[in-house]
Amino acid sequence: MTDFAEKPAVAYWRLYADADGVSRWARCVLRDFELKSMQPPAAPQWQGEKWRGDISVMVTAQPVGWLGEWHENPTPQWIVPLRGRWFVEAMDGERREFGPGEFSFGGDQGCAARDGRKGHLSGTLGDEPAVLMVIQFNDPAAAPEFCAE
Repeated sequence: MTDFAEKPAVAYWRLYADADGVSRWARCVLRDFELKSMQPPAAPQWQGEKWRGDISVMVTAQPVGWLGEWHENPTPQWIVPLRGRWFVEAMDGERREFGPGEFSFGGDQGCAARDGRKGHLSGTLGDEPAVLMVIQFNDPAAAPEFCAE
């Protein structure tokens, strides 16, 4: 669906730690949208669920060739690429690549170290920096519920 004449379904990737402490990917879809004005008299738009709580928002720029060795996300967080491309590899070997218009949720806290891996490996792709907006939940209990594993 590209014109959103009907209620949208917005897909994203979720990185999580399974019951064995191994990071894995799950494809999730945001579906809880309501057609309403953000602030009248602005026209109605599809608004998704609002998550409230103690959050931090930052923009980070990863240089060309940047590599984040194996690590967990510091806290549950949305990661939204604004410019450039980057990758994230889970402990199970599955790798995802992201660019502008794509986003993911980093929820791999609580991984167990295995074969020199814990959490995920990430880095930039291509010949330009990756600029990311990161929205962190400072209270992990306030992070949104997500699709089943």
